[in-house]
Amino acid sequence: MKGMFLYTRRLRVGVQLRLPRHQWYSTSNSQARSESLSTAQIEFWRKVPAWRDTTETQFLDYKWQTKNSLENASSLLAFLNSVVPSTVPTARGQITTQGTFVSDVAAGMLRAPMATRLTPYLLSLINWDNPYSDPIRRQFIPLASSLQPDHPQLQLDSLHESRDSPVKGLVHRYPDKVLFLASSVCPVYCRFCTRSYSVGAKTETVSKKRFLPLRKYWEPMFEYIAQTLAVTDVVVSGGDSFFLEPAQLREIGHELLGIEHVRRIRFASKGLSVCPSRILDPSDKWTEALVEISELGRKRGKSVALHTHFNHPQEISWITERAAQRLFENAVTVRNQTVLLNGVNNDVDTMKSLVRRLADNNIQPYYVYQGDMVKGVEDLRTPLRDILHIESHVRGTIAGFMTPSFVVDLPGGGGKRLAATFESYNQDTGVSTFVAPGVKGSTVHEYHDPLWSLPG
Repeated sequence: MKGMFLYTRRLRVGVQLRLPRHQWYSTSNSQARSESLSTAQIEFWRKVPAWRDTTETQFLDYKWQTKNSLENASSLLAFLNSVVPSTVPTARGQITTQGTFVSDVAAGMLRAPMATRLTPYLLSLINWDNPYSDPIRRQFIPLASSLQPDHPQLQLDSLHESRDSPVKGLVHRYPDKVLFLASSVCPVYCRFCTRSYSVGAKTETVSKKRFLPLRKYWEPMFEYIAQTLAVTDVVVSGGDSFFLEPAQLREIGHELLGIEHVRRIRFASKGLSVCPSRILDPSDKWTEALVEISELGRKRGKSVALHTHFNHPQEISWITERAAQRLFENAVTVRNQTVLLNGVNNDVDTMKSLVRRLADNNIQPYYVYQGDMVKGVEDLRTPLRDILHIESHVRGTIAGFMTPSFVVDLPGGGGKRLAATFESYNQDTGVSTFVAPGVKGSTVHEYHDPLWSLPG
């Protein structure tokens, strides 16, 4: 007992209790835990001139976040002119001007497969004094000067989801699992989206096959699931389930939980990483709906989880920590799926830090994905050797149940395979081969490293 007492005291050394300025949600006796988190509670959004006078109450309001999100090229370029200094360092350490950077973004957006949508929360986390190298900027705002020629094998629908779709909006690839595409809208648009063929508004380079969040479109999907007894697992994605209205979230959750053979539901959402204030906002009922579905699932002996998406530790703020704590207090299972991205997280130290930060906030590091072979983002893809190297150095540094699986989602619809289970890998040609017996039998699937990473 003495040893346990000393260990507990050591955990508390240096922790400074912070009382909330506003009561954002009902708390239990664990309020002290939720308010003694590691990240400094600073009003980081005040660094942005347009939000210098924005209060914490305003910034944490979900309606304020959506109202002030940037949703087109002109608004983003105007924003950049207000936050980027007159001179900035390039990725190579040279000095360039604000105008050059903004022009670089404008040219990049003309070639990007994804439209623009960015929340104030996410924009506030970017280091605008060094925008070329910032890991968050790299994920969401393209630069023409950084783009690389597409590999000849790249496709918009590299996973062949359209071919594995028995009804519109539903992907049935694995024997017991389906992907339910409830919407084609997200709170933000990632440059590297695997569904750039459908998600978001059309761009200069891509027309979209959109999925609208309407019952008449969902009905055939519900019917297929109900009639297909082998389906026990449903992933509700899109788009992003964060953009569903609370009533729509409840509708989908209750409908799926009412199908006897469905045992597991996963709601896929990047919301916790790009707009965590919605989890806390008492005037918004999305989280309340998620908690309700989670509780109903447990009563019926079924699993309901939230699958979110963090790629870099810089994305985790004190707002994230408080939102994650609310979900944890309400027994919502949260898992994270990371994408390995060049210049963002393809180094050992960054990945170790991300995994540990997630684990410490009760977010299970679930997958680290090799970047999909989608068009228009070749600068962000990494060679297979990167994910193999990172896994070898991450595994063993944290508890096994908090160690993610490092996987390749195989081109051509082979599904997820551990990156280390390749059949062959020629680093000179950059070609690795995989088979997926449980999904596509003996079919051989090839993953191609980006051309820029090949020798010579």
